[in-house]
Amino acid sequence: MTKYAELRPVPLAFRCLVLTLCLFALHLLLSSNLQAGSPSPGAADLIAKMSAAYSRLTAYQTEVETNEYDRGRVVGTRRFRYSFKKPQQVRIDMETPHPGMRLVYPDEKGKVSVRFGGWKAFLKLHLAPDNVLLRTRSGQRIDQSDFGLLIQNIGHSLTDRRRGEFRLSEGADRLLLDVLAEDHFLVGEVTRYRFIIDKSHWLPVEIREYTPDGLLKRTVNFHKLQTAPDLPDRFFLIDEEDSAHGQADR
Repeated sequence: MTKYAELRPVPLAFRCLVLTLCLFALHLLLSSNLQAGSPSPGAADLIAKMSAAYSRLTAYQTEVETNEYDRGRVVGTRRFRYSFKKPQQVRIDMETPHPGMRLVYPDEKGKVSVRFGGWKAFLKLHLAPDNVLLRTRSGQRIDQSDFGLLIQNIGHSLTDRRRGEFRLSEGADRLLLDVLAEDHFLVGEVTRYRFIIDKSHWLPVEIREYTPDGLLKRTVNFHKLQTAPDLPDRFFLIDEEDSAHGQADR
C-alpha cells in the first residue's frame, strides 16, 4: 500500500507574509481606481471655482494667440479676437495669418460662416465645423472653443482621462496645473498639459501642450479678457460691421 506524504502545517511567518502582500496589492488597486476617478481636494476645488466663474458669465471676449510647434520649431501662429455669447454663439476676427477674415458660428443652418478680408470680402463660405478647410494641427474645431468646454476637459484630464500624475502649484496671482492626460481633441493621443489659471477671475489665461516626452506642441494665450462685454445678437451676423466690440471690464 502506498503511503501518502504527511501534510505539514504552513509556517505562521509565511502566512503573514502572504497576507501582507495581498493587502498591499489590494491597496494599490483601490488607490489606482480612486486616483483615476476623482481629483485631489485641491484640484476638485479648482474645477469648482472655474465652473462657478464660467456659470456667472453670459458673454466674454478675449484676444487669443496660438502657436503650433513641430520638433521645437514654430510652424504656425494665429492671432484673433474671440467673442462668445451663451449658449453657443462664436465670432472670430482674424488678425493673422488672414487679416480681416471673420468666422461666425452657428449660422441659420448650424454651419460656420466665413467672410474674407480686404478685396476678397465678397467671398463667403458656409462650412461644417469639421470641414478640412477649418482644420488645425491640434484637431480643435470652432464649436469646441469656449471656456465652458475647456473647463470640462480640464476636469476630465484630472479624472477619467488622466494617464499619469498631476501637480498643482500656486503663485501670488496664478495657479499652475500640470497633468498627463488623453488629448482633448486628437483620439488616441496622450498630451502633457500645463494650464495656467488667473486667480482674479478663476479662468484660464494660458495653455501649454507637450508630447509625453516633453516636446512643446502648442501654446494658447488669452489676453485682455472682458467678462461683461455688450454683444447683441446682431454682432454674430457675418455681415455685421464692427460697431459692437464690448467694453473692457478688466
